[in-house]
Amino acid sequence: QVQLVESGGGLVQAGGSLRLSCAASGRMFSSYARGWFRQAPGKEREFVAAISGNGGSRYYADSEKGRFTISRDNVKNTVHLQMNSLKAEDTAVYYCAARATSSLIGIMGPELWDYWGQGTQVTVSS
Repeated sequence: QVQLVESGGGLVQAGGSLRLSCAASGRMFSSYARGWFRQAPGKEREFVAAISGNGGSRYYADSEKGRFTISRDNVKNTVHLQMNSLKAEDTAVYYCAARATSSLIGIMGPELWDYWGQGTQVTVSS
């Protein structure tokens, strides 16, 4: 069993920054791909960013490129999402995810991820 716990969400003004973290425990292997999704009220869960098992490959949704950075620490089984230049439309619940493969093929579909955290709220005021 794998447990994922997010932290770092909160309220920030537009243009500000936040750093989300996701700690993993249980049968989590450092080779697992890790990712972030978000879900705004009334909308479907959407892909934000992902990182391969060894951290060598990273992928971002188009709207996050250049503003968000995903990283991982395989010693601590933790993944981070640094979010800069935040906009009001970034407001959502952010979810950490993991999948039992190091591959980033087919990462944009939530149904292709195996494990999920409970989510952390990010609110950007304009």
